[in-house]
Amino acid sequence: MILAACHDNPPTPAKATPQREAISVKTTPVVMASWDRSVSIVGTLYPKDSATIAAEVDGLVQQTTVEFGDRVTAGQTLAVIDSSTYKADLQRELGNLARAEASLTNARQNLKRSKGLEKTGAVAVSELDLATAQSALSEAEVKAMNASVGMSELNIARSTIKAPFDGAISQRIASQGDYVKIGTPMFNVVNDKVLKFIFEVPEKHASFVKKELTISFGVDNYPGEVFTGSVYLISPQVNTATRAFNVGALVQNPDLRLKASTFARGELVLERGVPTAVVPQDSVISYAGVTKVFVIENGVAHGRIVRTGRARDGLQEILEGLKDGESVVVSGQSRLVDEAPVSIQTGVAEKNPKP
Repeated sequence: MILAACHDNPPTPAKATPQREAISVKTTPVVMASWDRSVSIVGTLYPKDSATIAAEVDGLVQQTTVEFGDRVTAGQTLAVIDSSTYKADLQRELGNLARAEASLTNARQNLKRSKGLEKTGAVAVSELDLATAQSALSEAEVKAMNASVGMSELNIARSTIKAPFDGAISQRIASQGDYVKIGTPMFNVVNDKVLKFIFEVPEKHASFVKKELTISFGVDNYPGEVFTGSVYLISPQVNTATRAFNVGALVQNPDLRLKASTFARGELVLERGVPTAVVPQDSVISYAGVTKVFVIENGVAHGRIVRTGRARDGLQEILEGLKDGESVVVSGQSRLVDEAPVSIQTGVAEKNPKP
């Protein structure tokens, strides 16, 4: 018994670690597609030109010739204000002008006569000075009367309210019979044949935004239809609350299908044909706020967190997390865990997603 206790127990053989079964998957490489770099935009379509037409003279509105929604052309009569008072003023000023011109003619004759007598010494210097001053005073009175006549004529012209540009009446404020004073609003006119799309762009894109860049957008009343415009206004200041800056694009609207003040959404193209990493949308997994793909390296699957961008035609833009040429799983990833061995299905070739 003592001799048996002195011998060591024989070692127990170690159990072999079972090999995990490889999971069959399909893969495809990350490719660089030529996509335009763009940013989503949301904004409002404003008329390029808008104006509130106000009365330029005091008086009773005798007539209005347009209603809201009517199309107008530059110079078209919109309303007429009673001008009888201004016409009477014009007649009075014309009479005053005629009297002033007669006085000027007489003063000039006296001055000419005095200068002739001066050569013979038959007139005193003081009389010559008086004749010269009277002639100059008469000339000043004629100029003043001409100005008064011009003002009366201007008041008569201003009694007819005219459209400042081609457009449409968006609001008629004054009516026939209203008494208006200078500055009283009468009409709102908008030029809706050319609209300006005002939207905000995040400040991180400021260096890419330039005039004449193309925008495309849609509106709710024409679902699925795309309209276009070009950038022509760029704000020099960033809004500190939104960290974005305003951009304006001109939109031609010759057929008047788009209405002013309409809400619109679309995209601004910053660069054309930018190399963009893309993978099939089926390869991207989103769960619990985490977006990832499975990358195959040496026959083993590795979960890779990625940051995605735009989706287009079944492809997903990858902003961060993948490199060109890496193989990602497009089928069978629902059974994968990190570090799982995989086997690519026999006969399934890796194909580049179509850019």
